[in-house]
Amino acid sequence: MTDGTGGEVAAWPLLLGVRHHGPGSARAVRAALDAYEPGAVLIEGPPEADGIVGLAADAGMRPPVALLAHAADDPGRAGFWPLAGFSPEWAAIQWALARGVPVRFIDLPAANSLAMAASKPSEPEPEPESEPGPGPDGRVRPDPLAALAEAAGYDDPERWWEDVVEHRGTGSGPEPSAPLAPFTAVAEAMAALRAEYGDGGHEDDAVREAHMRLRLRQARREFGDQVAVVCGAWHVPALARRATVTADRALLRGLPRVKAEMSWVPWTHRRLARHSGYGAGITSPGWYGHLFHAPDRPLERWLTTVARLLRDEDMAVSSAHVIEAVRLAETLAALRGRPLAGLAETMDAVQAVMCDGSEVPLALVRDRLVVGDALGEVPETAPAVPLQRDLTRTQRSLRLRPEAADRELELDLRKENDAARSRLLHRLRLLGVDWGTPAASRGSTGTFRETWRLRWEPELAVRVAEAGIWGTTVLSAATARAESEAVGATALAEVTELAERCLLAGLADALPVVMRALADRAALATDVGHLARALPALVRSVRYGDVRATDTAALTEVAAGLAERVLVGFPPACAGLGPDGAAEMCAHMESVHRAVGLLAEASRPPAGDSGTGPEPAARCGADRDGADRDGGLRGRWAGALRGIAGRDGVPGLIRGRAARLLLDDGRLAEDEAARLMGLALSPGTAPPEAAAWVEGFLGGEAGGGMLLVHDERLLGLVDHWLTGVSAEAFTDVLPLLRRTFSAYDAGVRRTLGELVRRGPAGPDHGVPGGAPGLSAPAAPGFGPGLDARRAAAAEPVVRLLLGLTPAAPAPDHHHALEAAG
Repeated sequence: MTDGTGGEVAAWPLLLGVRHHGPGSARAVRAALDAYEPGAVLIEGPPEADGIVGLAADAGMRPPVALLAHAADDPGRAGFWPLAGFSPEWAAIQWALARGVPVRFIDLPAANSLAMAASKPSEPEPEPESEPGPGPDGRVRPDPLAALAEAAGYDDPERWWEDVVEHRGTGSGPEPSAPLAPFTAVAEAMAALRAEYGDGGHEDDAVREAHMRLRLRQARREFGDQVAVVCGAWHVPALARRATVTADRALLRGLPRVKAEMSWVPWTHRRLARHSGYGAGITSPGWYGHLFHAPDRPLERWLTTVARLLRDEDMAVSSAHVIEAVRLAETLAALRGRPLAGLAETMDAVQAVMCDGSEVPLALVRDRLVVGDALGEVPETAPAVPLQRDLTRTQRSLRLRPEAADRELELDLRKENDAARSRLLHRLRLLGVDWGTPAASRGSTGTFRETWRLRWEPELAVRVAEAGIWGTTVLSAATARAESEAVGATALAEVTELAERCLLAGLADALPVVMRALADRAALATDVGHLARALPALVRSVRYGDVRATDTAALTEVAAGLAERVLVGFPPACAGLGPDGAAEMCAHMESVHRAVGLLAEASRPPAGDSGTGPEPAARCGADRDGADRDGGLRGRWAGALRGIAGRDGVPGLIRGRAARLLLDDGRLAEDEAARLMGLALSPGTAPPEAAAWVEGFLGGEAGGGMLLVHDERLLGLVDHWLTGVSAEAFTDVLPLLRRTFSAYDAGVRRTLGELVRRGPAGPDHGVPGGAPGLSAPAAPGFGPGLDARRAAAAEPVVRLLLGLTPAAPAPDHHHALEAAG
């Protein structure tokens, strides 16, 4: 509608149909509001947010943010209404708050939408845009953008929307003189679509639109007719339609309700992206944000930002590249008949000019700039659960800022601040708030180092709200959660893992409850597999206590008792197992072996101890220098391994691994290892069983390849056995052997090949039974056996590096160099 001078005349109320998170829509909304200055602004959103919308004007509010609604009695039942800086709803809110104009939300209350979503668990969380789908009449509704784009001759809805809406007023020319023109055109198009396909884009649309009409009537009574409504374009025809109050109220009658609480939470550009699963998502939030905020020359500014990013990645990108990329993007737009260069043309130019045609740097540009890692902020005055407030205070005091991008954090637990950060991250994980994920530390295996991968996702705000039922602070909530899990746990391994997590999180008040539950479960457990699975976590807890200054005396007692029960029950449990059971028991044996060693290490008296009085070492059998006495736990475990290694009826995989563990610990002489291998590979042993023994002895992470390189007697035994396997049996043993030898490094395999290529040369050096061996000349760099003089020269240095007590006075440097030479 126009006036006599050709200008537009507003038909109140102003129905401004928009695309959620569209910068062109946001600019158009701002222009329309500037032109007509309504007395109130109505926004598609939950009415519970009316009380906190004023916080959008706070200096501490920085989009992207979201309105978060959750059920008071079930914080996990939640819904988000995200808003970016380029969202038309955010532009309307900012316009109204800056001028003191009332803002009201008119969509269906969150109290209803959360309750309705609970009755349909397969439904996505409430979001401010309807997705195409079957309506009440069963007909499938189209994607409105796709239908309009197709009618205009476009095969890409995003490209059509960019040309028609997003490129309006992007700094390339004056703002449109008719601010209502785009809304009028979009409203007519939506009316045609609804007439063709029906009114319901979603089964809840009729209810939502009925509530919007009621809220619109209420606002007109309160503020007059001059109100503006900012809503999804699909809803405009429904709001313009005449409908009776009685009919609208009838649609809302009987809707389920819950008590809902509303707050603002930070959001991210990445979560606005369509690939994240967000129903109203867009493909390029970073690009749209640039289009909205660029004051002029958006293409030149964007390509300059791309060049800066690539330079930071050590790519050679000059100002000439930027100039050529601008020219190419504009040329591509002209060739394709587009009014301005869009994202497709821009990215084509970036790939051709700045990335040398490669997709690798282009993927970085898409991830960092087209999508982006922007994370919003909300002011401290925003309503939040007490647990969230405590978490925010703790994050600030520890200088651990939430970030949307992946970040690796290295912690040194000997430093007070790093130890506090570690405790916070472990406590949050125990509460189900996985802000950080533990990762393998690089360059150190000590317990005083931790590595975390951090990434803050908006959904973690819901997890924090859920965890609020356990306490008002992170410490109290984690303690209560740990105590509850300890009481409810049924498996011993669950309780031992919980004890470990409590130590890592520094939950001293929860440990007594966990320890009682641990003692109870350990007393009742009889399955050796369960005991073996529980022991490593418990021993790690004892070890962690050293660096974290935690009293682990009670844990050490339980661990020692559990280890004794594993020691007694493990050998009988290894007999009569099938292949799968043997593999599982072999893994248990390795973990128990490491745990027994750690337990003895943790029980060693500190340096300088006088040795008077009872010592934990006596309980675990560890002497002051770490060696265990014959009656100690490590000595008895070694005896158990000896029995397993020589026991008939135990699968070859387990017997071979037991022999290897004894050899690595120095409890099995090389001659004895060769004897066991000779027996396992004798003609009387079935080839599959012999291959399983070889896999146990030489496979896994034990470095069996280097053992064969340095001990040619063992290599000769394996070679002699393998060459004697019949053709029929070879196909059965080949998968086992391939699994064993393929794990070796290429250099180790090459050296073994050189040794084997020399071929057998008669009786081996000292191997019982005269098993054929390899020829006397060794491979370059390797001798036929141990050179005691050269080893003695290096031993003092090795002991010094490992912090061990010297076995004997070190030789003088002259003799050491002479021996090494």
